Amino acid sequence: MERTNVTEDDEGKQVVNTRGEKVGMVSEVRDGTAYVNLDPGITDSIRSRLGWGDADQDDYRLDRDRIATVTDDEIRLKK
Repeated sequence: MERTNVTEDDEGKQVVNTRGEKVGMVSEVRDGTAYVNLDPGITDSIRSRLGWGDADQDDYRLDRDRIATVTDDEIRLKK
Protein backbone atom coordinates (compact mmCIF):
# COMPACT_ATOMS: atom_id res chain seq x y z
CA MET A 1 0.00 0.00 0.00
CA GLU A 2 1.40 3.38 -0.99
CA ARG A 3 1.22 6.52 1.16
CA THR A 4 2.98 9.86 1.61
CA ASN A 5 3.42 10.01 5.38
CA VAL A 6 6.38 8.42 7.16
CA THR A 7 6.45 6.41 10.37
CA GLU A 8 9.18 4.83 12.48
CA ASP A 9 8.67 1.65 10.42
CA ASP A 10 10.26 3.52 7.49
CA GLU A 11 13.65 3.85 9.19
CA GLY A 12 16.28 2.11 7.08
CA LYS A 13 14.39 2.47 3.79
CA GLN A 14 16.15 3.71 0.68
CA VAL A 15 15.23 7.16 -0.63
CA VAL A 16 15.15 7.34 -4.43
CA ASN A 17 14.71 10.18 -6.90
CA THR A 18 12.23 10.27 -9.79
CA ARG A 19 14.58 8.18 -11.95
CA GLY A 20 14.78 5.45 -9.32
CA GLU A 21 18.37 6.31 -8.32
CA LYS A 22 19.24 5.84 -4.65
CA VAL A 23 20.02 9.15 -2.99
CA GLY A 24 20.15 8.08 0.64
CA MET A 25 18.61 6.14 3.50
CA VAL A 26 16.16 7.14 6.23
CA SER A 27 18.26 7.20 9.39
CA GLU A 28 15.47 8.27 11.74
CA VAL A 29 11.82 9.31 11.78
CA ARG A 30 11.04 11.85 14.47
CA ASP A 31 7.56 13.34 14.98
CA GLY A 32 6.47 12.27 11.49
CA THR A 33 9.55 13.72 9.77
CA ALA A 34 12.17 11.58 8.04
CA TYR A 35 15.87 12.39 8.31
CA VAL A 36 18.01 11.13 5.44
CA ASN A 37 21.65 10.04 5.49
CA LEU A 38 23.04 10.67 2.00
CA ASP A 39 26.05 8.39 2.47
CA PRO A 40 25.07 5.51 4.78
CA GLY A 41 27.49 2.75 5.63
CA ILE A 42 26.53 -0.84 6.42
CA THR A 43 26.48 -0.05 10.15
CA ASP A 44 24.05 2.84 9.57
CA SER A 45 21.76 0.58 7.55
CA ILE A 46 21.69 -2.13 10.20
CA ARG A 47 21.14 0.34 13.05
CA SER A 48 18.22 2.00 11.26
CA ARG A 49 16.55 -1.32 10.36
CA LEU A 50 16.76 -2.35 14.01
CA GLY A 51 15.18 0.93 15.10
CA TRP A 52 18.43 2.19 16.62
CA GLY A 53 18.79 5.05 14.12
CA ASP A 54 19.76 8.48 15.30
CA ALA A 55 19.85 11.51 13.02
CA ASP A 56 22.83 13.81 13.40
CA GLN A 57 24.04 17.08 11.86
CA ASP A 58 24.99 15.27 8.62
CA ASP A 59 21.43 14.04 8.01
CA TYR A 60 18.90 16.06 6.05
CA ARG A 61 15.30 16.70 7.01
CA LEU A 62 12.91 15.37 4.35
CA ASP A 63 9.81 17.54 4.27
CA ARG A 64 6.56 15.70 3.60
CA ASP A 65 5.79 17.84 0.54
CA ARG A 66 8.89 16.39 -1.18
CA ILE A 67 7.61 12.80 -0.90
CA ALA A 68 5.78 11.35 -3.91
CA THR A 69 5.10 7.97 -2.31
CA VAL A 70 6.19 5.60 0.45
CA THR A 71 6.11 1.88 -0.37
CA ASP A 72 7.11 -1.23 1.53
CA ASP A 73 10.64 -0.92 0.09
CA GLU A 74 11.44 2.74 -0.53
CA ILE A 75 10.54 6.40 -0.36
CA ARG A 76 10.27 8.02 -3.79
CA LEU A 77 10.79 11.77 -4.11
CA LYS A 78 8.83 14.24 -6.22
CA LYS A 79 10.55 16.26 -8.95
